[in-house]
Amino acid sequence: QVQLVESGGGLVQAGDSLKLSCAASGRTLSSSVVGWFRQAPGKEREFVATISYGFRVTYYEISVKGRFTVSGDNAKNVVHLQMNSLKPEDTAVYYCAADPGGTSFESSYYSKATAYAYWGQGTQVTVSS
Repeated sequence: QVQLVESGGGLVQAGDSLKLSCAASGRTLSSSVVGWFRQAPGKEREFVATISYGFRVTYYEISVKGRFTVSGDNAKNVVHLQMNSLKPEDTAVYYCAADPGGTSFESSYYSKATAYAYWGQGTQVTVSS
C-alpha cells in the first residue's frame, strides 16, 4: 500500500512561485511513475506533469511547460512540483499520484488519471490577480 501526502499549497499573487511536495510511505517513489494533476471548481481533473521511474524523464501539460518543474528527491522520498510565474488560471486543488507498477514510461499513458493507482488528498493552490 502506498500513501501519498501533498503539501506546500497556499494563496499567492499572480507571478509568484510555489513549491509543492508529494511525500510517500510504503513505496520508494523513484521506483514509481509520479504524476501531478489539478482540479479547479466545476472542472474535470486535468494532467499537469509526470516524472518517470528513477526521476529521469519528465513530461508536462502544454500550459505549464516552461513554468513548472517536476523533480524527485531520493533521500527524502519526495517528488516536488516547482511552480513559477503562477497565473490565476492555475488555481486548483493539486493532487499527486503514483503508479508503482509498469515496465515502461509512455507520456501519453501517464498523462491520464487512470494510469495511477494511488492518490494523495490534494493541496489547494489559489492565485489572485
